[in-house]
Amino acid sequence: MNSKSVKPSTSQPMDQILDKNLDQNRDKNLDQTAEQNRLSADLPDELSPTASPKKKPNKTTASRQFKGLSLEERKTIRREKLIAAGLQAYGTHGFFAVTVKDICKEAKLTERYFYESFKRSEELFKVVYLTLIDELQHNIINAVMANTPELKPMINAGLSALLNTFRDDPRKARVLFVDAMLVNELHGDTIRESHVRFDRTMFDFLNLVFPDQQANKSQFNLIASGLNGYVIHIAMRWVLSDFKQPFEEVLEACSLVYLGIYQHFQNTAD
Repeated sequence: MNSKSVKPSTSQPMDQILDKNLDQNRDKNLDQTAEQNRLSADLPDELSPTASPKKKPNKTTASRQFKGLSLEERKTIRREKLIAAGLQAYGTHGFFAVTVKDICKEAKLTERYFYESFKRSEELFKVVYLTLIDELQHNIINAVMANTPELKPMINAGLSALLNTFRDDPRKARVLFVDAMLVNELHGDTIRESHVRFDRTMFDFLNLVFPDQQANKSQFNLIASGLNGYVIHIAMRWVLSDFKQPFEEVLEACSLVYLGIYQHFQNTAD
């Protein structure tokens, strides 16, 4: 079959020839686009050639954010739940009767989250112990400062804060006075650190009550340690007796030594 080529007439203007070619190319492109659209209609959206590429989710953000909380925030919340569960379990049943599984059950967390924060049960017990020491100090200092500058109300308020902490929540007394003496993890630096903290608290109290005795810092340190041991042993005996003695008797026994020291410094000043 012979094909005939059509040559443009030389008499036809050049701009008309160009316009005709442009129209032909445009019609061809439109036909191709229509065919692509027809084929795309039968494809899933993500495979369609005309579909815009989807933005991939930010894996870092997705993994770190959950219910508006970051990964670190969620870890902190889980750790606090474990500490609260530790106080409940250790303070109720005793350290040696509690397993990691018991702690996780109380906290409503799986064991993998326990080991996210603690290596073993002894480590959690140590954190519970030191948390209670901090809380106790905070309560005593706030009570004393709320009753300045009168001496006897200050003494009674501080001692009442100490004794009420144990009477109102026997779990704390058990952790601090019973199991703390038996858990090897606490022996050495941890218990010594708690004693140093209370000695420092008592030292600050003495400076507050006896501001004119600043030259006796060395003596104050010894008195602070003695007061600490005196009060803690009375409180421990009261706790172990299941709080049999009346609160007022225990409070008076604890406060007498403070008043005696006060009287001693008053006589020295005279």
